[in-house]
Amino acid sequence: MPELSPQSSAAEIVAHLRAIGSEENRLGMLRYGIKIDRALGITHGMQRQIARKIKRNHERAFELWDTGIMEAQFIASVTADPKRFSAEDARRWAASFDSWDIVDGVSDLFVDTDAWKELIAEFAADEREFVRRTAFAMMAWSVVHRKKEPGATFLSFLPIIETHANDSRNFVKKAVNWALRSIGKRSMDMHGVALAAAERLAQSADRTARWIGKDAVRELSNAKTLARIAARKG
Repeated sequence: MPELSPQSSAAEIVAHLRAIGSEENRLGMLRYGIKIDRALGITHGMQRQIARKIKRNHERAFELWDTGIMEAQFIASVTADPKRFSAEDARRWAASFDSWDIVDGVSDLFVDTDAWKELIAEFAADEREFVRRTAFAMMAWSVVHRKKEPGATFLSFLPIIETHANDSRNFVKKAVNWALRSIGKRSMDMHGVALAAAERLAQSADRTARWIGKDAVRELSNAKTLARIAARKG
C-alpha cells in the first residue's frame, strides 16, 4: 500500500483507513457510548497523524466526508479549510451527525469558520439531539480557539445555556454542562458571571438543570480551578 501524502486521493486514504481499522477498537468504542455502525475502529491519535500527513485539501475533505465513514469524516474536518467552509456546509454536515464523538470532533472546525456565532444560535434552537449538542460543543471549543474574542461574546451564550439546561437528553445535557464550565474557566472576569448562572441552575426545579448547575458549581468553586483561572491573563 502506498505511503499517504498530500497528493493522496480520497480513495487511497479510505483504502488505508480500511486496512488499519481494528474490530477490537471498534467494539471498545461502545463502552464510551460511541455509535459504531459507520466506524472502522481507528484511534483519534492515529486519525490526527493521518491528517497531518495528508495536509489540508478542501475539495478532498468533502469527498472524504461523503464516504460516510466516521474516521474519514473526522479527517475531513481537520483537513478542510475553515475560511472556505460556509454556514450551508456546516448545516449539511450537522444534519448527518449521529454520535457525540463526531459532533465534538467536527465542532472544532465549525468554531474556526466565519459563521460560528450564527451557527451556535441556530443549532441551539434546533430540536435534533446531535445538532443541538453541536451548539454547546462549539461554545466550549470557542473558549479555547477564539483567543481574541471579547468576553462579552461568551457571556452572551449564558442565556442560551440557561434556556436549554432542561433538555434531559444525555448528549445535550453533558454538552450544556461542558459549555458552562468552559466559559467560567476562560478568565476571572467571566468566572463570576458563569458561576452565578450555575448557582441559579443548581436551584432550579428542573432535575436536569439542577444537575448541570451543581456539577458546574463544583468545578468552578474548586480551589485548583480558581488558581488556574487566576494565573491566566484577562
